Amino acid sequence: MSPCYDLHAHSTASDGTLTPAELVRRAHARGVDVLALTDHDDVSGVAEAAATASEVGLTLVPGIELSVTWSNMTIHVVGLHVDPTCTALRDGIARQQAFRHWRAAEIARRLAKKGIGGAAEGARSFASGPIVSRTHFARYLVEIGQAASVREVFKRFLVKGKPGYVAGDWASLDEVLGWIHAAGGIAVVAHPARYRLTATRLRRLLTEFTELGGHALEVVSGSHNRDECRYMGELARRFALLASCGSDYHGPEQPYVELGRLAPLPPGCVPVWHAPAWPGVSTAGVA
Repeated sequence: MSPCYDLHAHSTASDGTLTPAELVRRAHARGVDVLALTDHDDVSGVAEAAATASEVGLTLVPGIELSVTWSNMTIHVVGLHVDPTCTALRDGIARQQAFRHWRAAEIARRLAKKGIGGAAEGARSFASGPIVSRTHFARYLVEIGQAASVREVFKRFLVKGKPGYVAGDWASLDEVLGWIHAAGGIAVVAHPARYRLTATRLRRLLTEFTELGGHALEVVSGSHNRDECRYMGELARRFALLASCGSDYHGPEQPYVELGRLAPLPPGCVPVWHAPAWPGVSTAGVA
C-alpha cells in the first residue's frame, strides 16, 4: 500500500485547536504516514511536532503557510521542507506577524464600533501561540452567540463589506517565494479553488508562480470537491507543476475535514514528493 500523505495541517501555533503533539498523534492514529505542519506565518510548532513524530514513527515535514497579497487579494503559499532556522524566512515571518498583530487590533476596533466589545481579549483566549487570527475572532463570536458557526461568522462579519473586515497587507508573491527558496523549501499554491478566480486570473497566477520558481499546486485539498480536484490536476499538468495534497486540517471541531481523508491525485499528476528537493529523492529518479 502506498504511504498516506497529508501535506497541509495546522496546530495551536496558528489557528488550529490541537497542539503540535496532539496533531501528530491524531494523524498517526488515522493512518497518515507523512504529515506536514503548515501553520500560518509561523514555524514555532515544528520542533514539538517533529519530536512526537519520531516517537510514533511518522514522518514530519517542516512547513509553513504564508499569506500573499496578489492582484489586490490574499492567496496562500505553502512551503514544504523549509529550514525553520533560516534567517530570511524568520525575518519574513516577523514581518507577517507584525501585520497580524495590527490587523487583530483593527478587527477588534471595528467590531467595537458595531457594538461588539471585548473581541480582542475574547479572540486572544482562543489563541495558544503568538498569532491571533480571524478564526480566533470567529470562535469568540460563536461563543458569545453572534453566530451559530465559524463559517457564519466569516460570512456576516469578516469578509469584504462586513463590519470586521480588514484588507490584507501581506508580502508579495516574489518575496514569499524568495523566503521559501532561501529556506530550501518547496513552494505550493494552497487550495487554489477557494479563491474563486476566473480561469483567466487563475492562469495568470500560475504563470507568475512558475516564472518565479514555484514548484507545485495543491491539487487535492480538504476544501476541493471532486471536479475541482480534477481541474486542478489538469492545470498542474499544463503548467508542469508538481501535485500536492493536504486536508488543511484545523481541528476536530470541523468534522467535514479530517487528517488523511483525501482523494488520490488525478491520473497523470507528478506528486510533490517526487521533487528533486524532497529528501531521499534523487534527480535521476524523477520523471
